[in-house]
Amino acid sequence: MRVQTFSRAQILEEFTVRFQSLAANDYRGFKQEFEYLEEVGQNIPSRAGTTEANQNKNRYPYIVPYDYCRVRLSVQNQNPFSDYINASFVPGGGTERDFICTQGPLPHTMADFWRMVWEQNVQIVVMVTALRHKDVVLCDEYWPLEPGTVQHGHIQVTTVNRQHGPDYFITTINLRQRDCPTDRTVTHYYYPPWPDRGVPKDPPSLCAFTEHVRQHLETLPRLGPAVVHCSAGVGRSGTFVALLWLMQLSARGIRPDVKAAVEDLRLHRTWMVQKLQQYVLVYQCLLHWLNARMVGSAWLQLHGLNINPTHPKFQPHSSASKGTKVKKKHRQRRKSTSDQERFTTQHFLHPSNIFKKLLPSSALPKQGPKMSPSTLLPSR
Repeated sequence: MRVQTFSRAQILEEFTVRFQSLAANDYRGFKQEFEYLEEVGQNIPSRAGTTEANQNKNRYPYIVPYDYCRVRLSVQNQNPFSDYINASFVPGGGTERDFICTQGPLPHTMADFWRMVWEQNVQIVVMVTALRHKDVVLCDEYWPLEPGTVQHGHIQVTTVNRQHGPDYFITTINLRQRDCPTDRTVTHYYYPPWPDRGVPKDPPSLCAFTEHVRQHLETLPRLGPAVVHCSAGVGRSGTFVALLWLMQLSARGIRPDVKAAVEDLRLHRTWMVQKLQQYVLVYQCLLHWLNARMVGSAWLQLHGLNINPTHPKFQPHSSASKGTKVKKKHRQRRKSTSDQERFTTQHFLHPSNIFKKLLPSSALPKQGPKMSPSTLLPSR
């Protein structure tokens, strides 16, 4: 069946209207969509991860993979539990196994992590968490930060070189397995500024990082899935995969559907895109990326659409500098303005406008879960 495609201008126009609609009435549409997704996948069996023999392999005991799509390692020393790792195959627009989302390795699961990378022919690992936040370990150091070699089980891990991006690191890693004559090369992308259970302060930097990974994936033969992990492997990992997936669809002229993508991801791993702010971030970054691809970043800045939160244009205005009459006039003008006019591109790309209101609303009506996989069109 031939897939219908659309121009970049059409996709951008439709997605902009969609964003405006969801942002109207205090972002009610975003809240409704996210509440609809809350229960998706919650009844899918996850017995392997809760087995007593495997419980200590989970960084967080309440986040375990579904049995039907968990990554299974080769059995070692006839131990039936040695096939377990807290990792799940998830879709990305092509197959049900385009990505592996997993938790940040623990000291005693590093050998399993690298065994998974080897057995699944992984060529790219994307890490969207810092190693630590204050005194809390979010992910243990499973690769040499500087050039050097460490041994994890049967796999020798060597950092060959490390490059610095604007706010991320790209490391070339050489893998060698005992008794195997050939080496393998893995590219490790490390994006540390993304806070746990939150969103980056600079969404455009995440767009640039994701686009860098996307373009790299486009050049590789499809030998195996890409690995994506944060700390738990659900919130930031799911957000990254959803964004990259929808970028790929859009680049091929296919309309992006954030809700359908997140629903499909949650049917493969629990709590993918864990927070409402992360869900909106997918929309925000995709809109920024579509704008940049359509007209270029220079045009965006010229027209006041730079969504860098540190830019002076997008700092909250001080109420102390405004008189009471000005405030009243402003409120009256807002009341007479339609939703379409109110939520201009500049307004809804303002991070403070988006995120300060995105708290769960108990007043919103709940909808029942939809348990059948979404049917997003293939992008590859």
